[in-house]
Amino acid sequence: MELRQSGISDTEVLSALERIPREEFVLSNFGDQAYENTALPIEQGQTISQPYVVAFMTQALELGPRMRVLEIGTGSGYQAAILSKLCRRVYTIERYRSLLGQAEERFRGLGLHNVVTKLGDGHLGWPEQAPFERIIVTAAAAEIPEALIDQLADGGIMVIPVGASGRNQDVIRIRRGAEGISREELLPVRFVPLVEGIAGTN
Repeated sequence: MELRQSGISDTEVLSALERIPREEFVLSNFGDQAYENTALPIEQGQTISQPYVVAFMTQALELGPRMRVLEIGTGSGYQAAILSKLCRRVYTIERYRSLLGQAEERFRGLGLHNVVTKLGDGHLGWPEQAPFERIIVTAAAAEIPEALIDQLADGGIMVIPVGASGRNQDVIRIRRGAEGISREELLPVRFVPLVEGIAGTN
């Protein structure tokens, strides 16, 4: 109800949030806060976004059931789990091996068989599987990575937080149309930074 009152009107997105148990994706000592509308810390200094931001960015993707979606920044796996209920296949990339392993366990436990994972550098995307109808980035980029724009299908949409760490950041929606690339600012946010490379052995 709180999300509806905040302007989340896509009933499919709301249904997906209702069907994915957020408590499975937070640290055990934050379990009692799993359904509060707040971001929570996870391992490796990362966060699980507040439900409103997850719902807002998911709604902004304008998803369809036959779409292939690329997610940059698996984190806890919560956003990918939501996406899995709304599209044909989710390809998700994480730079921390430990986070990826935990997310994979959650996907298996919840029977989410249409999520494909990869340890890698999100700036580079997943060229072997491109193009993607939709791309979502769950960390803030100082600049929009060119590789991700290149991997966006004709008619595709990318939703990405843009802005320097600790400064003003905005969720930007990129569209690739017949006239080229357009962008619109949607929502002020605060995300952890999108970092290049793979994080060692962690």
